[in-house]
Amino acid sequence: ISILAQAADSFLDLFAILVTFLAIVVAVRPADEEHPFGHGKVENIAAIIQALLIFTAGGLIIYSAVRRIIAGTTIELTEAGIGVMLVSVIVSIFLSRHLLKVSRITDSIALEASARNIAVDVYSAAGVLIGLVVIRFTGLSILDPIIALAVALLILKAGYNVTRKSFGGLVDVRLPKAEEVEIKSCIREHYSEVVSFHKLRTRKAGSQRYIDLHLVMPKNASVDEAHRMCDHLEQDIENRLHHTSVTIHVEPCSIECD
Repeated sequence: ISILAQAADSFLDLFAILVTFLAIVVAVRPADEEHPFGHGKVENIAAIIQALLIFTAGGLIIYSAVRRIIAGTTIELTEAGIGVMLVSVIVSIFLSRHLLKVSRITDSIALEASARNIAVDVYSAAGVLIGLVVIRFTGLSILDPIIALAVALLILKAGYNVTRKSFGGLVDVRLPKAEEVEIKSCIREHYSEVVSFHKLRTRKAGSQRYIDLHLVMPKNASVDEAHRMCDHLEQDIENRLHHTSVTIHVEPCSIECD
């Protein structure tokens, strides 16, 4: 049974990696006539699929732990089995950390979800090993499924975090507060040339950010001056927040202003 379970887990990992790969291939495609805002949300969909796999893993661990509590049984592993599990944990740790590092560099929600999914294997295997060690030194077999339940809760929390972050992109949740503060700070640095701004809206699809705002210019500003100001401001924002598309609507000052 354990061999079949390991095979099933490996298959799910392979499936998750395939989903991530296909999502990134589609997401990096440029915008087209049918998708004028690009394909970035495909990454969010892939991340939700990864989250479902994480929830599935957590649910199966809870199911197994409850069964062991009811039946009063514990997991038994041979020395060879423990060795294989340790190797698997080490490989999974390095792979998960590498994917997480790359996801931060590329700002890819799909890669981050894949890293979290692989980390689930680490949590699961670590829970089993800790349970075996605790039982060996205490003789309390009931601690094994209890530890498994604690690990399952950590896994479910990871699934929730991935779901919240990826689902936010699908329903156009605004950018994090820190990023919006950066945007506002950038605009205010140009207050010597503009009057004010309002109606700032932000969202994110995959790794691509979208920002639009209304910029109030002096009444005597020419169209050419307003255009150059917008280009300059858009470039400044995009330099601070990579993978960003900025759209600015210019308005004349409604009061007497220079």
